[in-house]
Amino acid sequence: MNGSARPKIPRRLLDGVLLLDKPLGLSSNDALIRAKRIYLAKKAGHTGTLDPLATGLLPLCFGEATKFSQDLLEADKTYEATMRLGVRTTTGDAEGEALETREVTCDEAAIHAAMTGFRGDITQIPPMYSALKRDGKPLYEYARAGQTVEREARNVTILALEMIACALPNVTFRVTCSKGTYVRTLAEDIGEKLGCGAHLVALRRTGVGMLTLENAVTLDTLSEATPEQRDRWLQPVDALLSTFPAVLLDADASRRFTQGQRLKLADISDAPADADRVRVYSRDEHRLLGVARAGEGVLAPERLVVSAG
Repeated sequence: MNGSARPKIPRRLLDGVLLLDKPLGLSSNDALIRAKRIYLAKKAGHTGTLDPLATGLLPLCFGEATKFSQDLLEADKTYEATMRLGVRTTTGDAEGEALETREVTCDEAAIHAAMTGFRGDITQIPPMYSALKRDGKPLYEYARAGQTVEREARNVTILALEMIACALPNVTFRVTCSKGTYVRTLAEDIGEKLGCGAHLVALRRTGVGMLTLENAVTLDTLSEATPEQRDRWLQPVDALLSTFPAVLLDADASRRFTQGQRLKLADISDAPADADRVRVYSRDEHRLLGVARAGEGVLAPERLVVSAG
């Protein structure tokens, strides 16, 4: 054995959700790696990427919580974004080179009117500088090689869109949107509607599903905290499932559920008749057992939580 070899640091079996306030310039994966290292966690994953240009809410899942990260990938997202009117760029944001500069002649009333047309169900053409794949290769690789490939328009939903500040040529807006929405494409399209073009200069995610920045923590704060303080920042696994109705099972039903057995809803008190997906707890311990489908008279286990005990 090499005497200079450093001893291997043991990793922790850790279950929970960390609401991280991701800094500017760091990729989501790099942020995950740093947080995992700080917590010495054995298993961790994130719930959808934020571009290095973007800051804000990045929920990180540890241990058993990783089983439910897909639910946040599907969740609606809320952002505060600033676009600069009058300039189009190669990437649709401030990292790209200017393609075209046009005079900005619109006023606040015109911007409000333009935004109205982007609320509800809309279509977007994904940007070339994105991780979507074509023939197994990310679109951004084609873009960096100076190539443009045809992309199909995608249906997305803009649930809310409002201007919150205007200091032309900069306009700051808040948007709540469905999975798959590109906010920089939204900014570009609004700019085209106004006749002057636009690109994104700042983006901050403030909400993912029911989760918000209110209880988020920065990597710097985590680095300076004690292990006990860090653990207090962790949310329980079911923080990801707060929108699902809860079902409580007695001891016998809990045992059968954790063995993967389907249960009759008629045998479960206060069970929803048809709630699609539910979070399931043991009544005695009020411990999360997993997620199930509730329908057609049956509670069917979908994903189970392994007890730390």
